[in-house]
Amino acid sequence: MSDILLGKGSQPVRLLARYANRHGLVAGATGTGKTVSLLVLAEGFSRMGVPVFMADVKGDVAGLAMPGMASDKLRQRAADTGVDGYTNEGSPVIFWDVYGKAGHPVRTTASELGPTLLGRILELNDTQEGVLEIAFKLADDKGLLLLDLDDLRALLNFVGENRKEISSAYGLATATSISAIQRALLTLESDGGKAFFGEPALDLADLMRTDLSGRGVVSILAADHLVLKPRLYSTFLLWLMSELFENLPEVGDLDKPKVVFFFDEAHLLFDDAPAALRQRVEQVVRLVRSKGVGVYFCSQLPDDVPQEILGQLGNRVQHALRAFTPRDQKAVKAAAETFAANPSVNVADAISKLGVGEALVSTLVEGGVPLPVERTIMCPPRCRMGAITPEERASVRTRSPIGLKYDTSVNRESAYEILTKRADERAAPAPAQAAGAGTASAGGAKGQPAPEQSGAVNEFLWGTKRRQGAVEAMAKSAARTMGSGLGRSILRGVLGGIMGGRR
Repeated sequence: MSDILLGKGSQPVRLLARYANRHGLVAGATGTGKTVSLLVLAEGFSRMGVPVFMADVKGDVAGLAMPGMASDKLRQRAADTGVDGYTNEGSPVIFWDVYGKAGHPVRTTASELGPTLLGRILELNDTQEGVLEIAFKLADDKGLLLLDLDDLRALLNFVGENRKEISSAYGLATATSISAIQRALLTLESDGGKAFFGEPALDLADLMRTDLSGRGVVSILAADHLVLKPRLYSTFLLWLMSELFENLPEVGDLDKPKVVFFFDEAHLLFDDAPAALRQRVEQVVRLVRSKGVGVYFCSQLPDDVPQEILGQLGNRVQHALRAFTPRDQKAVKAAAETFAANPSVNVADAISKLGVGEALVSTLVEGGVPLPVERTIMCPPRCRMGAITPEERASVRTRSPIGLKYDTSVNRESAYEILTKRADERAAPAPAQAAGAGTASAGGAKGQPAPEQSGAVNEFLWGTKRRQGAVEAMAKSAARTMGSGLGRSILRGVLGGIMGGRR
């Protein structure tokens, strides 16, 4: 299978597999058939052996896992659009959920996410984000693994208790900023974000699976609750896209993509985003194509996606837009101008008159040339068009090949354990002090730190005699870095430095 039949206009309209990594856009007003087009695309990629990742914002994308209900209407639509051998069937699906309820838990570590993307989730200002970067740099230098929110809190507490020494070496870390970050972490935890941080972390190989018959597995992220936290939702998808960019090798143009990534509610990524973020996303969208990744943005209006990124999207499916407001009218005009002209189609007029299940479609054809826009009757999907029951979801999850890997969390030694141990050691009286003579204060002169505590802190910070626990953590950090390919420091260099230009 070398293409996906999308529908029929004056001729069959197809998406060629070898140009599917040139990215795309599916746009249209609510209720115009946008989700059905996503189902057709996901099914088509799966049938040609291409894994798919997509977010399920409304709960109806989950219908991919179940066969649709046969009806005369669907069979007639299939015949009208030229679908050969139309049968109702589901696709191989794995359900994921950041909160671990409607799918396998999807996690990452704080170290892998990096300070800048974490700062975006926490909605920190520039100064607070700078303090967070200091904390991450300290953790890197001292071999402290930052896996979950407990690790972050322990590290921030350590920075707060030793602000003077740390500020002299890394930059000013104020108590006010540290307190603000701690409060933001508390808010994130109360919103359920704690489940996102920890281990086992997501392995990209599990998003790039095929089943025994060679069909691509569709990974569906349950996002009906996640989308209510727009920063967490958009940053998670941005992180995932950056992981694909960082870890996949250069492959050039393949006969078909290695994986296709659907970014639903795309406007959430760009709302209030600084120019540096947009520039970096544009760079990733442009370069990830050569890694064999296709990125498809989905939104209501085409201008939800910035022009510099919109220009990178070679395949377009535009459902109806209702030009009720000045912005809608502007969006209609903008959408009309992005299509390859077709003398027989008045795009600006047709966009507002398309029926449900109709779309204006332009894809790349031989030579990478855009097909002149076609007013297209879209094909029907083979799967269920709608939500599935909790029992059906549980059944799919039970059959999943990765449940044993992700459903049980792992809590190994990391920054929290190491720093807690060091604090306990400092708090315990030394044998000489326990036997102490007279009433001499262990803290020395009034207002001065205890010599033993100051020495322990300096030893830890400046490494005159590293303790075994820090050495072990450093070794684990190095092993994880080698195991992940380029490692977290390179990841931050690509997307972790997204907003570095602001300072």
